[in-house]
Amino acid sequence: MWGRIAVGVIVITALLTGVTVYYLQEYAYYHDAAFTPGAEIVLTPIESDQPEAILAENVQGIDAESSPLRFRACFQTPLTQGMLTETYRAYDGAEPLNAPSWFDCFDAAAIGAALESGEALAFLSQSNIAPDVDRVVAVFSDGRAYAWQQFRPGALEGN
Repeated sequence: MWGRIAVGVIVITALLTGVTVYYLQEYAYYHDAAFTPGAEIVLTPIESDQPEAILAENVQGIDAESSPLRFRACFQTPLTQGMLTETYRAYDGAEPLNAPSWFDCFDAAAIGAALESGEALAFLSQSNIAPDVDRVVAVFSDGRAYAWQQFRPGALEGN
């Protein structure tokens, strides 16, 4: 009898822990990212280290104070890939990170595949937005664009 009660308590505790961890990973800490003047979508020009705001419409974004890697954004830009390539720094090693399932405009697997095939191009938004973390923007030929933050390629080697 006592064994069944103990097993029941362990199972209920494990289930509650699992639900709590899922909630904390998927929902807690996230808030809407603000894209007000001074916090717009920016790209770093080839000729300068000072990022500059670009034209961005229908911007949706999320962020969290708990990690610099939780930022994601989806938007449209009227700027062409050709103009962006001539003006802004390309970003080698772009690897979009998964977003929470409820932030459905951001599909890391599809963005990653588009970057590999050349359908989308990656640009440096801001370097060192946090220590060893860069903000990256990927732009498709139809103007769809996505932003995220990732560890700078090579930043974790040797650790």
